[in-house]
Amino acid sequence: MLDDRKLAVLRAIVEDYVSTNEPVGSKALAERHNLKVSPATVRNDMAALEEEGYITQPHTSAGRVPTDKGYRLFVDRLSQIKPLSGAERRAIETFLAGAVDLDDVVTRTVRLLAQLTRQVAVVQYPTLTRSTVRHVELVQLAERRVMLVLITNTGRVEQRVIELPEVVEDHRIAHLRAVLNSCLDGCGLGNVPDLVADLPERLPAEDRPVVATILSVLLETLVERHDEKIVFAGAANLAGAGFSVGLRDVLEALEEQVVLMRLLGETSTDTPSALTVRIGSENAYTGLVGTSIVATGYGSGDNQLARLGVLGPTRMDYPVTMGAVRAVARYVSQILAAS
Repeated sequence: MLDDRKLAVLRAIVEDYVSTNEPVGSKALAERHNLKVSPATVRNDMAALEEEGYITQPHTSAGRVPTDKGYRLFVDRLSQIKPLSGAERRAIETFLAGAVDLDDVVTRTVRLLAQLTRQVAVVQYPTLTRSTVRHVELVQLAERRVMLVLITNTGRVEQRVIELPEVVEDHRIAHLRAVLNSCLDGCGLGNVPDLVADLPERLPAEDRPVVATILSVLLETLVERHDEKIVFAGAANLAGAGFSVGLRDVLEALEEQVVLMRLLGETSTDTPSALTVRIGSENAYTGLVGTSIVATGYGSGDNQLARLGVLGPTRMDYPVTMGAVRAVARYVSQILAAS
């Protein structure tokens, strides 16, 4: 266990290295930080930190840089996540509040996170399996063609065009719409198959072939793999990040939806809304050993819909990044709850 003085030295090394991207020497630490000890004591503390694996010397006669273990201790011992300024909070609220639908919310969120953190922002679409039905609409396009529109409580809209087995008049379409909404309003999407299983038998015989066709398309919509949809932005921010591993490996990983899904999934905890930080070698994917990911869930209360976060080099400004991720997730949760 490190004492307070060595923790202060480690904190100073992390802050200086994040700021300058240059190995940090004892003389510079003593000059730039009010450590209240002599340079010789700082050197001794740095030697102890290196022996315990918290910092390392990348080159002979160079200063020291933090290791993954050092970053982990720094993050775990953060006394305060840097809060956003009032102007930043108002700008976030205004920017996200202008979204017109779920796609717009996700697009704005990923752009905003990338701008705030100067890292790569990653946002997972809300999973349909955790959503509930808000409304089912049937729009007649032709005598034997309708559009099925499923709207969830998260603002997600799924549309499918259905070819019907027979000509259906407007009043029958209106009746089927009313029956579907009466049956499914507020229903969890995972429960829809059970609720509609015997629905055709409860309708007049003339409507059964039509409703069976509509329900078939509705159920197909629910079982599609929407949980794997992820968007990211800010890849250009990687250009000047100074990765210790190849930038190509990081870019290739970002193109793999499965990798991004796994990364976000591995940051889940027993408390989905908790802020989670994975640093360097804690990421299972070998191409991302030089990166860290800061992520959290968004949604209301225990109903966490999905996750969002940022990915960048281990040499990131953790207090600022963690504050931005947490704040944006809260605003997104509020907007989706109010929609």
